[in-house]
Amino acid sequence: MALQTERLILREMNMDDFDALHAVLGDAEIMRHYPYRFDAARVRDWIGRNVERYRVSGFGLWMVCLKQTGEVIGDCGLTMQVIGGVIRPEIGYHIRGDMQRRGYAREAARAVRDWTFEHTPFRVVYSCMKYTNVPSARTVISWGCRQVGEYEDNVNGVTKVFAVGREEWEKRE
Repeated sequence: MALQTERLILREMNMDDFDALHAVLGDAEIMRHYPYRFDAARVRDWIGRNVERYRVSGFGLWMVCLKQTGEVIGDCGLTMQVIGGVIRPEIGYHIRGDMQRRGYAREAARAVRDWTFEHTPFRVVYSCMKYTNVPSARTVISWGCRQVGEYEDNVNGVTKVFAVGREEWEKRE
């Protein structure tokens, strides 16, 4: 399974992606809004869980690669997450620090959003983040989401919830 955009290829991850993914998920600055940085064991588990998601659900987080070079710059995809006590489809992403602020997260998330509405029965797709993650909030708004709520939790203090519905997506330009 692979998605393509103007500048990116999103493909399934595997253990060969360990070093590139560890460079992203192990970076303290990139993960400052996440509960922790990933050590080697967590990265291996992350890859393993996504490989299992592909097998069971047909989707998960995919590697984000530059189309021109094949270089891995992060991950983005669809996973099922507990959001405010309910399991919902969520688009999430992590982009390497030197590749941020170039529109790659927005481009990848749009491709995942489109894939979700074209290939799954989900009527709404969500994206959640710690209330302090202003850059990520701007990014989700840029690919069509609006804030639909927030809730208190033990991990983030407050988690903001954004969403876009299939009907809104169908009306896009």
